[in-house]
Amino acid sequence: MPELPEVETVVRGLSPLLEGRRLERVLVRRADLRWPVPPDLAARLEGARILRLARRAKYGLAETDRGDTLIFHLGMSGRFRLDPEPLLPHDHVVLEAGGRRLAFHDPRRFGSLHLAPTAEAGRHPLLADLGPEPLSDAFDGTHLAHAAAGRRAAIKALLLDQRVVAGLGNIYASESLFRAGIAPARPAGRIALARLESLAAAVKAVLAEAIAAGGSSLRDHVAVSGELGTFQHHFRVYGRTGQPCPACGRPLRRFLLGQRATYACRRCQR
Repeated sequence: MPELPEVETVVRGLSPLLEGRRLERVLVRRADLRWPVPPDLAARLEGARILRLARRAKYGLAETDRGDTLIFHLGMSGRFRLDPEPLLPHDHVVLEAGGRRLAFHDPRRFGSLHLAPTAEAGRHPLLADLGPEPLSDAFDGTHLAHAAAGRRAAIKALLLDQRVVAGLGNIYASESLFRAGIAPARPAGRIALARLESLAAAVKAVLAEAIAAGGSSLRDHVAVSGELGTFQHHFRVYGRTGQPCPACGRPLRRFLLGQRATYACRRCQR
């Protein structure tokens, strides 16, 4: 599933195509994605001007001049195809603006589209309980320490809790824990503040590098331009089972933690 860097890449790709432009045509070709597409989506969006695009966690937000915000999630396989010709069976929703066409393409249909009044978008059920953005000043070691206090849960599980930090997923949690030298299974409440500060800094560094690389293209992620992300070529632990640790050379291991594949170095992460 696309994580924060992939969604950020998509939002940045959509911005020059949609911001300040009026949606000339909105076509809903299939209304049953992960959740039903709002039945009035086309009526509310067609003719509206997109004021700005933004990202919250793993969601994209498109604010219109009609007081509505389109909230989209890419799911497992969702992406936007630019100027598709012809339209394909899995091009479920089509937006036309400024002479360009964007098709929301989602073969597995785990993606979703929602409309919310802009003034209430932050209280939408998908967004209301999200924690701070990891690249914001609100996310630091002190925040992690408060969230971890008294918790026996693994630190990786804490990072994946969207109520603690928004947008972080399996790939970037694994990479961040490696850089901070923290074992993924270590109980969160037993980690000193100084180490949590290092972890917060590692999260910020990993995400910034991944965004600069256009995200990670492992299966379905493609930028709006059609380009693949390249951060997968810089993974230090994720998906590298049995390969040498880039720090100590010991074979990296893979194990399940909370039913999620987890990658770590037994020597470097404590």
